[in-house]
Amino acid sequence: MATLATKQVRAPRVRWGSIGTYAAFAVFSLVILVPIYWMVRSAFAVQSQLTKTPLVYLPKPTLTNFEMLIDQVPFLEYTRNSLLFSIGTTTATLVVSFLAAYAFARLRVRGSGVLLWLFLLTMALPDVGTIVPLYRLLSRFSLLDSLTGLTIVLSSTLTPFTVWVLVSFIKQVPYEIEEAAIIDGASLPRILWRIVLPLTAPGLVTMAVINFINAWNNLLYPLSFSVTPASKTLSVSITEVFAGYSPYGRPWELIMAVGVTMMVPVTLLILVSQKAIVRGLTGGALKS
Repeated sequence: MATLATKQVRAPRVRWGSIGTYAAFAVFSLVILVPIYWMVRSAFAVQSQLTKTPLVYLPKPTLTNFEMLIDQVPFLEYTRNSLLFSIGTTTATLVVSFLAAYAFARLRVRGSGVLLWLFLLTMALPDVGTIVPLYRLLSRFSLLDSLTGLTIVLSSTLTPFTVWVLVSFIKQVPYEIEEAAIIDGASLPRILWRIVLPLTAPGLVTMAVINFINAWNNLLYPLSFSVTPASKTLSVSITEVFAGYSPYGRPWELIMAVGVTMMVPVTLLILVSQKAIVRGLTGGALKS
């Protein structure tokens, strides 16, 4: 006599690892998003609502802070300087770093590995510790209070890490492709432009975004080497909105307005190039 086998319904197992991952992600998101929310909230709120008790979490938005910011500092001129400074620094850094990285990746020179490490160790120098010698150097070459001087200084600071990253990308390009191009009569500039550059484009885009953000947010060099509005950047306006305020009455609403203004271009840049950034970060993790 045949018997019917009853299937036991098992309760789904709780994957504690997944729950822990989502919980950690939620906490991390709160840590990141809450300050951004508070900055945006303070930028569009009047001063009386910043410290009002109980706190107003969703105040009525106003553009008064941005109007005061434009009246208090040369906002448009600073924004133009920031764009020129960031684009110039990014371009100069990528050009120099790409050529240097190709030399480190392809030329067989004794001690090149040690030289690359020493090159990277220059990043260990604190930026504050180099202000005095850089100031004297720029002064000697009449580059103080100029966007050109700022671009040269920051490019030299960003170049070591950019070279380090690009070397790994260039090493992943099969050298056989370049050999075939050499046999066909291609020159070195043509090989770099037509072969190496397209194959390392994700890494170049990634470093372009990182270097642009570093230049856009940089405060130390424009604050130290710029005197007139002709070379000051938007980040310097954070220090200039304190004019006319006592030490006990900080204009936090204006500071937050500057922060929101500086955050917009960076956010748009990341949204536009996020796919290339992901390809660049994952591609750089692979070894040839």
